[in-house]
Amino acid sequence: MTDVDQTASRRDITDALLSAMERRHEVLDIIVEAENRDTAATKIAALLGKSKLGAEAVLNMSFYQLTTDERRKNQAELDNLNEAIRFTLAERPASSGDTLSLRPFSADEDADIFAERTSEQGVAGDGSGAPAGALDDEIAQAVDRVDAEDAVWLVAVEDDRKIGIVFGELHGGEVDVRIWIRPSARKHGYGTAALRKSRSEMAALFPGVPMVVRAPSS
Repeated sequence: MTDVDQTASRRDITDALLSAMERRHEVLDIIVEAENRDTAATKIAALLGKSKLGAEAVLNMSFYQLTTDERRKNQAELDNLNEAIRFTLAERPASSGDTLSLRPFSADEDADIFAERTSEQGVAGDGSGAPAGALDDEIAQAVDRVDAEDAVWLVAVEDDRKIGIVFGELHGGEVDVRIWIRPSARKHGYGTAALRKSRSEMAALFPGVPMVVRAPSS
């Protein structure tokens, strides 16, 4: 995640917390009446007009954060973040991750997007930096690594549209993570969203193995 995206996320969270404090009675009613956490987060996001990321932060609030002193601190932080950044997650909604999902790479269905990535970058998919080989060979080798639990490839999808690919390759006791987003989908926050979503996937597939992001948004 880039510094700009981190700042945008912090700003969105801080803004959501302040909005929740101003409408705390409505927020509390939603939480009390919600069947589960996900329902509460969805309804809070709709009430406040904020992202799901901000709504989750609201659910994680402690009661002391409702005090006057804490509200002043949050307002001061928001003012500083507003000076540091000119856009919010509302203007880059993809970076919240609300609309993006990840699914396993399919050798048959996803050869097209891997071919597009390889044509642009010209390097192998294994993260070695070596020149790309024949497309079928690259994909076959990737399938072998995935089957051997030495790699995981995930396709980032929004609705039915393929946005990019997340590559996770196990090397030297670390998982090297690379994210490629289609040129037509860049500058909307999809790289940030894919990185955020992939963390839990990598942790589940490679428990206890450090994750190293080599190219978060390229």
